[in-house]
Amino acid sequence: MRIEGRLFTVFLGGLVGAACGYSLVGRGMTIDPTIKRVGVPVFKDATGRPGLDQQITQKVIEELLKRGRFEVVPRNDGVDAVVDGELTRYTETPVGIAQSEAGQVQANRYSIRLEASVRYRKTGQEEPIWSSDSFSFADSYDVDGEEESFIGSDQAMERLSTAFARQLVSEMLEAF
Repeated sequence: MRIEGRLFTVFLGGLVGAACGYSLVGRGMTIDPTIKRVGVPVFKDATGRPGLDQQITQKVIEELLKRGRFEVVPRNDGVDAVVDGELTRYTETPVGIAQSEAGQVQANRYSIRLEASVRYRKTGQEEPIWSSDSFSFADSYDVDGEEESFIGSDQAMERLSTAFARQLVSEMLEAF
């Protein structure tokens, strides 16, 4: 087959694929163009982890600002849309163990899971744009021998909060 025939076949295949509605997943955004200002009040916290609500709220605000599509403020008045959230569960589970030089067995890897109920809605509307009663994020963390040096540390909470917010905002705004 000559090169022109091959090019025509590829071109025709592309047209047929486009006509059938095939497209790349995750390339659309579900942002209402009338939403210019989004409010993110402090997430409620039912986990009992001190400061987690503040840190998660701040990271969600930062992640929304990275999108550059709207102004984001830490309140729910004077806005076009609101992100309401409640942190419902936080668990730390040892998933790896090691024996220390002194012969003691201790956890050296933890799985941390954070669950939340989140609702993203346009102001004045009851029906949310996006919501999840059981949004969750989990990650694993290595401990360097001293448990208190990592679990609950600023570094661990920073990493968890950043990753949680990134995943949450992606799911809220990207059309999958």
